[in-house]
This record gives sequence, C-alpha cells and structure tokens, in this order.
Amino acid sequence: MAELPPVRLGVHIFLAYGAVLVLRRPLEARWVTSAENVSQPVRQFFFDLTAGLSAGLLAAMLNRIFFEFPTGSLLSLIAGAFIYGFFIALDMSLSRERSVIQKALARDSFRAPPKRLYSMTRRFTLVAVATALCVTVVNLMVLARDMAWLTTVGTDPGAIQMAVLSIAYEVLFIMAVLLGLAINLIISYSRNLKLLFKNETVVLERVTNGDLSRMVPVATRDEFGLIAGHTNTMIEGLRHRIELLTALQLAEEVQRTLLPSHPPVVPGLDLSGTSIYCQETGGDYYDYVVLPENRLGVVVADVSGHGIDAALFMASARAYLLAEAQSFKTPALLARDVNRYLTRDSAPTGRFMSMFFLEIDARAKTLRWVRAGHEPAMVYDPVRAAFRELGGEGMAMGVVDTAEYRDYTQQGWEPGSVVVIGTDGITETRNTADEFFGAERVRQVVRANASRSAAGIQSAVIEAVQNFRGEASQEDDVTLVVAKLM
Repeated sequence: MAELPPVRLGVHIFLAYGAVLVLRRPLEARWVTSAENVSQPVRQFFFDLTAGLSAGLLAAMLNRIFFEFPTGSLLSLIAGAFIYGFFIALDMSLSRERSVIQKALARDSFRAPPKRLYSMTRRFTLVAVATALCVTVVNLMVLARDMAWLTTVGTDPGAIQMAVLSIAYEVLFIMAVLLGLAINLIISYSRNLKLLFKNETVVLERVTNGDLSRMVPVATRDEFGLIAGHTNTMIEGLRHRIELLTALQLAEEVQRTLLPSHPPVVPGLDLSGTSIYCQETGGDYYDYVVLPENRLGVVVADVSGHGIDAALFMASARAYLLAEAQSFKTPALLARDVNRYLTRDSAPTGRFMSMFFLEIDARAKTLRWVRAGHEPAMVYDPVRAAFRELGGEGMAMGVVDTAEYRDYTQQGWEPGSVVVIGTDGITETRNTADEFFGAERVRQVVRANASRSAAGIQSAVIEAVQNFRGEASQEDDVTLVVAKLM
C-alpha cells in the first residue's frame, strides 16, 4: 500500500465513502430521526460507526480486487477507517444530542424521568477508554510499519537520520490529528453540558421566583434527564399543593361567612363570640338564632376531627339546624330532628358532633337549654361570686338516629350574670409542660373580668389561653361565646 500512488489509492477510498454518503441520508431518516428523541443520539453513534466501517470494508474490497492488496494492508485500511469512523460517530452523536436538546427547549416539551439510565460518568469512561485504545492502536500500527521500514534503510548515517526524522514527523502528525479530534469532542461535549445546565437552571430560577408555568424538557437519558424528570415531578407537586392551598383559602373564606359577622342586638343581652381554627378550616361552629317571641338561641357545636371534611360536616349541620329552627318549639326537639339528619350523613364516615343550644328569654329572664354530648356551659353570678354549670344528659349527634334529648331550664338571674359557652379546645389547650388549661382557669379569668363587656370577657379568656399555650402548637379548634345578662 505504501508503494501505491496516493491518487490511485485515494480514488477507491473516495468512491467507497461517496457510496456510503449517498445512502446515508435516507438510511439516517429511516433508522435515526424516526426514533424517539432521547434515543436518537445513541442510534446516531452506532449508525455513523457502522457507516465508517462499511466505507472501510468497501474500500478494502475495491483495493483487493483492483490492486491485489495484501491482507496486512487491508486490515490496516479497515482499522484506520474504523478509528476515523469512531471519532466521526462520537461527534455526530453529540451533534444529534445537541439538536434534540435545542428542540426540546424550543418546544417546551417535557417527559417523566427516564426509565433506563445511561450514566454520564460511565459513558464518559467508555469513550475515554475507547479513545485511548484507538490512539494506542494507531501508534502501534504506525510504529510497527516504520520499524519494518527502518530495517531497509541500511547503515548510512545520513539515511538513518532522515528516516528517523520522517518517522518523528509522521508520528507527530498523527498525534496532532488525533489530538484535534479529541479536542473537537471535548468542545462538542462541553456545548451539550452548557445547554443541559441552562435547561435546568432557567426553570429552577423561575420556580425560585414563584413561576411554575414551565417544565424542564427531558432531552437525555443520563443524570441530567433524571434530574429534569424529578424536577418536573417536584413542580407538579408544587402546583398541586398551591391548588390545595388555594382551595383551602377559599374554603376558609366560605366557612368564615357561615359564622356570624357580628352579634344581634337584643335588649337585655350583651353578646360576643369567636372561633379560632387550628387549621385553615375546622369543625367548630357557633351562631345566634332568632326565635319566636323575641327569644334568642345561642348554639355552639364541635365536629370530631379537623380540616375540610369536618368543615363540610359542620356546614351540613348548620343548614339542618337553621332549617329546623324555622319551626322551633324546644331545644330538645330541635336537637332530636337535627340528629336524625346528621346520623344519616355520618353513617359512612363515623363523624359525630357535640352541641350546646341555649334559648335565652331576656324579658322572662329564663334560660332553657339542651346538651348533646357537649361540655356544660357555665353561668357566673356576680352577686354570689359563684359559678353554676348548665349541665344535663344527652348523646352526641350523628351517632344514633333514635337518640332522645331533654330540655333543662333556669328561672331568673342576677343582673350582670355571665354565660360562657365554649368548646373543649379551650379547656384542653396544653402548654409546653403538657399541662391542660382546664375549666378552673376559665373561671378565674371570667371572675376577674366579670365587670367588662361580653367582648372584653371573651378577649380576656382567649388571650389567657394563648398566653398559657406559649410556644406549643394549637392542637384543636377554639370557640367561645359569652352572653352577659342584664
């Protein structure tokens, strides 16, 4: 092969590569570009490696037919074509990967994390090892050929010197070519890494600023593709969480509208009420119900549990209670009818509700109440400086639809008497020492603030509860209604 004129040798090599180039585009469209985007770079590499090897085999076959190349020269030609095709295939694969990344960025397309991971470190190691082997094989082939040639130079010092320089120049030239190909691969690989970093960081910067409208295109099956896919999963989770928070905020606003915006004006009564939920929504409820003959109903209820489901159950109970209050007769009958509806609704869920309903007749100075599994209300008599519980029997609502309830009555009160109706979220509030606030502390606060208005007494109790809790978290909803009897 060394004795063959370069032009004649180049013609056959040119014809071989020309034939491969003619067939390359249709075959590439059929086998590479028709594949899934993330699969195209790998296919591109094997396609161009096969094309380079095919060109080498075709050139070897032509030279064998027309010039009767020896087997050793044919193997050298095929090996050279394979090594050259290896570098070209790597470069074309990186170029294809870059094109896929740019298309993914332009289309803003995204995918789930790749099911099969082609590790970047493993791929880089294989390429580095393969490159080193190729360089080694080329050098060994050149050195073996040149060493054989040196044996034919003779003993003339000038000829030997010229031969050594010729071999050195040849080796330097080959190393320069291989180094240039390697540098080209490094630059191409760096361009891809830059795109992938940009691919990820641009979206993450938007997420940091609260913009969740973009996803990270998953353009590779390596670690960057895995990170991009999991980033998309994170963004979807954040979107879902924001939707839930928005829904919770809306539910909170709706629930707040179900509570009284202000107490009614009733001669002889001073009223104040509040509910503080431990979550965005809760199961506590209080209301004022205007009854016939200028009487007033005060209801405080507590649904088991917290959150959206408890709030929905509370909304249903409120609707039933207000509907039945239109034909109000006694607190016990009201509780009985509402219980029947709630039991039907609560059967699949196991939820229940405690309720205290107090009927106040300010003109007749009469209190009438029903207790459905709720904590007793308490009345403070400022004259005797004593408390009396408004207790009684009664099952929680939503448990048994045949439950019966009983009315309890108190005639008369001292002017300035204070009625306090709350939920167990007050008495069962715990501090950092795991101590309960308890009913006795409620009595102490009411007694110390009995001369204040109903709003003042209510604020004092709530403030005392919050101060007692300190740094501990609020574990239950807190609801309190204070009625000051004139």
